[in-house]
Amino acid sequence: MKPFTDDQIQAELKKLKDWSYNGANIVKTYTLKNFSGAIGFINAIAVLAEAADHHPDILLHGWNKVDVMLSTHSANGITPNDFALAAKINETAETAS
Repeated sequence: MKPFTDDQIQAELKKLKDWSYNGANIVKTYTLKNFSGAIGFINAIAVLAEAADHHPDILLHGWNKVDVMLSTHSANGITPNDFALAAKINETAETAS
């Protein structure tokens, strides 16, 4: 799969709430109500990632913050798979936060 160009990435980001591009990944920080909510959210992301066979980098910090970083390692860039999973994660976050 061929990675998106920077212009394509910026166009796709307009469709996702609060995601950004750091030059290597599309990224977003979610703030949950508490620690257990953050862990539950991470577990929900794991289920989505396994179903999509597309696995993000995830960082839990500050007891209730979860950073999600997506890129397609096999393509060495950002692909439609990243945006599809990001949209599903956003949907999950609406019920988790």
